[in-house]
Amino acid sequence: MLQCCEVVFKFKANPEFVSSHLRRRLETGEHLMILLRGPRLLRTVELDSPDNVSDIPHPFASRRKIHRLPIEPIDFPERDITREYVFYGLGYDSVGDDFKVVRIVQCKLKEGKKNFPCPVEVKVFSLKKNSWKRVCLMFEFQILWISYYYHLLPRRGYGVVVNNHLHWILPRRQGVIAFNAIIKYDLASDDIGVLSFPQELYIEDNMDIGVLDGCVCLMCYDEYSHVDVWVLKEYEDYKSWTKLYRVPKPESVESVEFIRPLICSKDRSKILLEINNAANLMWFDLESQSLTTAGIECDSSFTADILVSSLVLGCKGDPTQAQRSKDQKMMPKSTKRWDGFLSKGFKLKL
Repeated sequence: MLQCCEVVFKFKANPEFVSSHLRRRLETGEHLMILLRGPRLLRTVELDSPDNVSDIPHPFASRRKIHRLPIEPIDFPERDITREYVFYGLGYDSVGDDFKVVRIVQCKLKEGKKNFPCPVEVKVFSLKKNSWKRVCLMFEFQILWISYYYHLLPRRGYGVVVNNHLHWILPRRQGVIAFNAIIKYDLASDDIGVLSFPQELYIEDNMDIGVLDGCVCLMCYDEYSHVDVWVLKEYEDYKSWTKLYRVPKPESVESVEFIRPLICSKDRSKILLEINNAANLMWFDLESQSLTTAGIECDSSFTADILVSSLVLGCKGDPTQAQRSKDQKMMPKSTKRWDGFLSKGFKLKL
């Protein structure tokens, strides 16, 4: 028995076995779960058995360690800033075999500074290096922030990963002369730029971004009638953008404020959609163009994501005492700014 356990442990510690195990899970769609995130609760639901619900204790009660990221300050001077918007993206760099966290900070200037460009800062954390670095911003990205026409929204601020890139949508502010934009971050090269999309969507007032069957997708909706779903079939070819289908507004919601595809069914005949929140998880049948409830019960305070159980250990253990001491020294005398960006970026109540 002891020898058997030792063999299993060696398999789990083998990077090639861990990667192979994850690839199989992703290819077959086996053991996929829905992660429901509430204000103070994490809950998992098995996709094939919606009645099988489990609460995840917090902090995570696991023998496998967690990794605490070193604190990284925001570099903007406080005297010129009235408000900060902080957003994050998490992605796996398949080229460098590294997990990265991207942080975007957008600032709103005081009244007397309105004619100046709105400051934006992008920093990336590498798990391999256990450190942050600031990303150099190219002109095509900086030009988006020349005035306060664009702003990331909380539900759109986490980024979606396709083709080793993280993506966010910057919706234009209604009532101003501006176009929607999609920004992309290359997890391998740490370059940031703009993703092209159909011109007819440049001035859509309601647009969200997501991933559908491994492709970037856009959801453009009339909040009281329908949602049009567009997909970029070939990542390097912007001409491959295709309008796939129109989803009618379900009768159970008064209006569509947010919509996101989560996953395709195993037979590719249906798509699981989150409409406004996790209380409205619905299957969209591609043939009949109709919606049916997924049968997962939760209240409107929950949001949904797809969770893949795997053997990946994305951490190096707890930081050393030296790192903790360094973090304490970097903390400003007033913690107001830190509390602000933590509550906005992670929706924490401090």
